[in-house]
Amino acid sequence: MSLLLNTTTLFYGAPIRTRSTTLHCETRMFRPVSSSSFSSVSAILAKEQQSNLPENKIGETHLKLAFDFKSFMLEKANSVNQALDSAVPLKHPEKIHESMRYSLLAGGKRVRPMLCIAACELVGGDPLTAMPAACAVEMIHTMSLMHDDLPCMDNDDFRRGKPTNHIVYGEDVAVLAGDALLSFSFEHIATATEGVSSDRILRAIGELAKCIGSEGLVAGQVVDICSEGADVGLDHLEFIHLHKTAALLEGSVVLGAIMGGGSDEEIEKLRKFARSIGLLFQVVDDILDVTKSSEELGKTAGKDLVADKTTYPKLLGIEKSREFAEKLNKEAQEQLLEFDQLKAAPLIALANYIAYREN
Repeated sequence: MSLLLNTTTLFYGAPIRTRSTTLHCETRMFRPVSSSSFSSVSAILAKEQQSNLPENKIGETHLKLAFDFKSFMLEKANSVNQALDSAVPLKHPEKIHESMRYSLLAGGKRVRPMLCIAACELVGGDPLTAMPAACAVEMIHTMSLMHDDLPCMDNDDFRRGKPTNHIVYGEDVAVLAGDALLSFSFEHIATATEGVSSDRILRAIGELAKCIGSEGLVAGQVVDICSEGADVGLDHLEFIHLHKTAALLEGSVVLGAIMGGGSDEEIEKLRKFARSIGLLFQVVDDILDVTKSSEELGKTAGKDLVADKTTYPKLLGIEKSREFAEKLNKEAQEQLLEFDQLKAAPLIALANYIAYREN
C-alpha cells in the first residue's frame, strides 16, 4: 500500500507494497487526550507514494481517497477513554476498583474499541450505540493482559510503560480485578446499550462470549501454554493466534456491525476482514518482539525468545513474516471493496495502522 502522511491527512494509493515501493518509518508523538493517557496510537508508519502503482481494483478505489486518520484516532480514543472512565468509577470496595481502573485506564492503542465503532458506522449505525460494546471489548482485552502478566502465565512486570497490575496490587487482587472486568463487560453491554433491539444485543453478547471462551481466546491461550518448548508448525501456530489474538479483534468488529444494524452478509464480510487483521496483528507483534526494545514497545521485549515460544519470525524469518503480513493486510482490505469507500476509510486506516505500527 502506498501511503503519504502529513500532520493532518492520510492519503491512500494501492494498499499492497510492490517491489518498487520503499518503506520509511517515523514516529510522531501526540499529546495524551485525557488523564487516562493515550500516547501509543501515534506511532504511525509513513510510506511514500511511488510511480508505477499496480492497476488493480483496490488501487483504483483508494488512489484518491483522503482520510484524516490522526483526528479519527484522537477523537475516538478520547471518547473511549471518557466512556471507560465513567463505566468503571472508583467506589467501594476501593481496592478492587482501583486495580480495575489502574490497568483499564493505563493507556494503550484502543484498537479494539475503534474497530467496533468503525464497523458500526460502516453499516450505517450511530457510533453511540456501539460504545458500550466497544468499552466491553477493551475491558476484556485488559483482563487478558492482566492475567497474561501473572507469574503463572507470562510472568511479566512491565505493561504499557508501567508496572503490571499484580506488581502493584498483588496477584490475588489482580486475578479478581480481571475477573470483575470480564463479568462487568457483559453487564455493561446488556444495561448501557441504547437504540438497539434486544435481539441484536443478545446476539452480540453471545458472539462476545464465544470469541473469548474455550473455543476462542481461552483455547488459544491453553494451546499456546501447552506448546512452549515443543516443535510447532505453521498450522499449529495459526490456530493459536487465530484464537488467542484474532478472536477478540474479530468479536470487536462483528459486535460493531451487529449494533449498527448490519445485514448478515455485511457482518460475514466484516468477520473475514477482522480475522485477517487479527492474525496480522499477531504477526506484527512477533516481528516487533524481536526488532524493538522494551522502551519502544512499552512492555518487555524478547520474552517469546526467552520462553522458547514458536513465532512467525522463528519459523519464517523476519522478511518472510513481513511478506505474510502484507498478504494478510491485502486480504483484509479486499473484504471492504463492496462497502462505501468513504465509510470504509477508518477500517482501511486501522488495518494499515496494525500492519505498520511500531509498538
